Amino acid sequence: MKRLKKNNIELLGEAEKSMKGKICLITGGNSGIGKATAIELAKKGATIVLLCRNEERGKKAIQDIIEETGNTQVDLLLADLSSQRSVKKAADQFKKKYNKLDVLINNAAVFLAKRSETEDGIETTFATNYLSHFILSQLLLESLEASGEGRIINVASKHNGIKMNFDDLMNKQNYAFFRAVGPTKLGLILFTKEFSKRLDGKCVTVNSLHPGIIRTNLMHDMPWILRTIFKTFSTNPKKGAVTPVYLASSPDVLGVSGKFFVNCKETETTEAANDQDSARKLWDISISLIKPGILF
Repeated sequence: MKRLKKNNIELLGEAEKSMKGKICLITGGNSGIGKATAIELAKKGATIVLLCRNEERGKKAIQDIIEETGNTQVDLLLADLSSQRSVKKAADQFKKKYNKLDVLINNAAVFLAKRSETEDGIETTFATNYLSHFILSQLLLESLEASGEGRIINVASKHNGIKMNFDDLMNKQNYAFFRAVGPTKLGLILFTKEFSKRLDGKCVTVNSLHPGIIRTNLMHDMPWILRTIFKTFSTNPKKGAVTPVYLASSPDVLGVSGKFFVNCKETETTEAANDQDSARKLWDISISLIKPGILF
C-alpha cells in the first residue's frame, strides 16, 4: 500500500482516503485537534457531526470546514460534556437522526486552573475529560455496532509518571490542573483497554492515542509560564490530527483494539496503564458515578 512520510509521521496514502458513507462524531470538534481532524475526515468524504458546547463556535466551525473541504455533510450537536443529562440528550438526538455511527472520536478536554464540581457533584475536569466519554461510548454503542465496523478513538496523551489516585479521584486535596488532567488521560487509556475486553466478539474496536504537544485553545487556561513553555515546544493542530485520522480511516487498524498509538504506530504503555486491576476498578467506579436513567 502506498504511503507518504513527512517529518517522520506516517500519512495516509491515496488508496486509504475515501470515507464516503461513513459517519464520524467528534467531541470538541470546533477547535484545535478536533477541528483539524474533522477537516481531514471531511476531505475524505465523511459525514461529520461536531459535538460542541457553544452553538456560535460550533456553527462557525461548520462554516470553516465546508469552505475548506467543499463537503457540506457537516452537522452540529450541542452538549455540555460536564453534564450527564446533556450528554444523554445529545446521544439521543444523534440516534434519532442517524441509523449508525462509524467513528466516535472522544477528543474534548478542559484545563481548569481552579477546582469546581458539576451539577452531578463530580469534579469538572474528571467529568468532562473522562467520564463524559465513558458515558457517550456506552450510549452510542448500538449505533457503532450498526456500522459493522465501528471505531472508538480516545484522544489521551503520554502518561509517564502518572498514576490513578483512587483515594482522591475527585481532587479534593491539593488541586492543581496538571494533577487533575493527567489522570483523566491515563483513565482514557485504562478505559480503552478494559472496554476492548468487554467488546470482544462485537464489531466495534476502541483505541487510544497521544496526538503530540499541540498548540490549542486549551493553553489559554494554563498559567502564563506554562503557556510560554507549551508554545515553545508545541506544534499545530493539523499534525495532532494525523493519528486520529489514521485510526478513523486506515484499513491497517481494522479489527485492532485496545492499543495505544503515537505517530500512527502502536506504542507500549506504562506499567500504570497496563494495570488490569486499576482498569477494572476505574470501570466500576465510573459506573457508580453515573446517575440513574442515564445508562439504565
